[in-house]
Amino acid sequence: MSNSLSNKENFLRGVKSAVPIAVGYIPIAIAFGLLAKSAGVPSYVSALMSFLIYAGASQFIGVNLIVLGASWWEIVITTFILNLRHFLMTATIAQMLEEKASTKWRFLLAFGITDETFSVTSFQNEKILSRYYSFGLNTVAFASWNFGTWIGLFFADGFPDLLKSSMGIALYAMFIGLLVPQIKKYRPALVVSSLAVIINCLYTWLPLTGNLSSGWGIILATVVSAAIGAKFCALEETE
Repeated sequence: MSNSLSNKENFLRGVKSAVPIAVGYIPIAIAFGLLAKSAGVPSYVSALMSFLIYAGASQFIGVNLIVLGASWWEIVITTFILNLRHFLMTATIAQMLEEKASTKWRFLLAFGITDETFSVTSFQNEKILSRYYSFGLNTVAFASWNFGTWIGLFFADGFPDLLKSSMGIALYAMFIGLLVPQIKKYRPALVVSSLAVIINCLYTWLPLTGNLSSGWGIILATVVSAAIGAKFCALEETE
């Protein structure tokens, strides 16, 4: 369908698809702003983290490491390991993009890929992904994350304590809300999601891996479950 639509129509489709993500991003970004503010991190540093790094989990961990007095190389290595999964996600999206997407477009779209935008993009019915659809999706998600961060930084004192404490689960609730409808109508999604949960739990609970970085657990769960899921889909197509 995306091939028959204009660039503007594809962009607006992406904007519409990003609305659930924006609804989830704003409260969790507010929570990040509140955390950074309470930790004594300068507001401009926190704002630049959302604008330049744009990686929720890494930003939370980065603030915690700053508070703990970690060195800069410890922060860099930790966040690098945590975000290694983005290599997998961007490689997948690159295979889906239309051929006329230039290298500059691919760099731009790669910056905007998050777990949630990747999830929404992966479940599109179109075999060829419009760069304008992805751009609309990423733009709204990015803007909502930065908007929420600014609210958290500059209006922190006006939030009640109950609201502050409840914002930490917003991102998880949003991701589940995006995933469940796809699981219900697409069996391979259920298989891959279940495998990823099981593998990550085993990684966390087993003595040999329990003390290692959680970032490696995410990478292992992603690679193994995706490989098995790809095999599962291939078998379905041959039946």
